[in-house]
Amino acid sequence: QGAQTIGMGRALAEAYPAAKAVFDEVDEALGEKLSALIWEGQIEELTLTKNAQPALMATSIAALRALEAEGLRIEDSADFVAGHSLGEYSALCAVGSLQLGDTARLLRIRGQAMQEAVPVGVGAMAALLGLDFAAATEVAAEAAQGEVCQAANDNDPAQVVVSGHRGAVERALEIAKAKGAKRALLLPVSAPFHCSLMQPAAAVMSEALAGVVISTPSLPIVVNVRAEAVTEADRIRALLVAQVTGSVRWRESVLWMQGAGVTDYWEIGAGKALSGMIKRIAKETTTRAIGAPEDVLAAKAEVEA
Repeated sequence: QGAQTIGMGRALAEAYPAAKAVFDEVDEALGEKLSALIWEGQIEELTLTKNAQPALMATSIAALRALEAEGLRIEDSADFVAGHSLGEYSALCAVGSLQLGDTARLLRIRGQAMQEAVPVGVGAMAALLGLDFAAATEVAAEAAQGEVCQAANDNDPAQVVVSGHRGAVERALEIAKAKGAKRALLLPVSAPFHCSLMQPAAAVMSEALAGVVISTPSLPIVVNVRAEAVTEADRIRALLVAQVTGSVRWRESVLWMQGAGVTDYWEIGAGKALSGMIKRIAKETTTRAIGAPEDVLAAKAEVEA
């Protein structure tokens, strides 16, 4: 979340019928024109987590369908898939573990449940830049003082996000600066994701996921809460529930993939945030962001060269 922009995926939908079909199917699954909000709406409404989550997923799968239309199937060339937080659902949809309509509905439920788990203003999240995960974990523990403050996202070697009660997170900002953080800033999010305050949302997702078919993925998925590859459907289901309150172990996930021999990463969907993180984690890698028709064609040209 944070990569959403008004207009994302529209050029893909105009250039590729298969990409347009993704947005149509998501609209139908949700019973509303989410595509109209994505392409012509207000950014404030798109940024609401119940909208941003399915919208970002739809854009990712639309980009994937455009690649497939050009003959580039991830099953033919990739070894693993992975996704950051809600992106884990996109990754599971990409490898056939979740159906598109189910993925959209799950992310709508997830967004609403995460928003409703904590009253607005009670929680907060903050990015600590220039501290590693161990240092950030110490900051969070010191800042808690009887409230919740946890390291929520281990994004890269010098960017960790903490989450919890607003007062504790604000204390973490000052403690982090005193411990040498280059910057420490509150994030413009509506709820404290990936901490124990999200337990009510985890309960909702446990029930929602119990009613959905999860198939064996066509490629292993490197999951956030374990930072290792998983293929068993029942384990995927359990880990998606754990992910709501658990840390996003993105840095460790990339290091695990690097250890498994991965040298090239394609970021399929909106923005380039993950590409930047990956380059800071594993410097000897190549990254490619694919979110527009020209990106798809450039990827095809490189593969064919």
